[in-house]
Amino acid sequence: MRLAQKMGVAVAAATAMALATTSALAATATVTGTLAPGTLSLTTTAAPSFSVTLDGTDQTPTYTLPMTATDSRGSGAGWNITITSTQFTTGGGTPNTLATNASSVTGVTAVCAGGTCTNPTNSVTYSFTLPAGPTPPAAVKMFNAAVLTGMGKFTVTPTVSVFIPANSFAGTYTSTITLAIVSGP
Repeated sequence: MRLAQKMGVAVAAATAMALATTSALAATATVTGTLAPGTLSLTTTAAPSFSVTLDGTDQTPTYTLPMTATDSRGSGAGWNITITSTQFTTGGGTPNTLATNASSVTGVTAVCAGGTCTNPTNSVTYSFTLPAGPTPPAAVKMFNAAVLTGMGKFTVTPTVSVFIPANSFAGTYTSTITLAIVSGP
């Protein structure tokens, strides 16, 4: 046998011995990770407003109401956001008001607000009248996330139009909007 062949056999034998030694020293470990469920929440710091100059014609200004919807429950149960409001009024002893059907939700967008999200699949149809009254009437679904969607943190932004009739009285009108997030689509 030539020297190169003898060295090759020796290297192969040494490698086999090293592998056998490594195998004899191997160990395994099972890693367990616990993912605790978070919460379902809705927040907003928005202070929406609109303005028009009365000009003798009907007008329909719009405003947006951005909010943050977070589903960190890890269940895929889906969720929905409900909305209701009080009637636009100038307040005071003899208030002027807009009609209870003056406001309509014309559309809603939802954008992942950070991290990895499962985008919501929404089945609400637009446009619809935003419920309003002297006190808030029963809320309606404004946006939803079907089962197995809407997991993560989202900026949800509805666009609301307000019908201002040509015969409206000038003044500062206010309305209080009530939003809630509920489990299930």
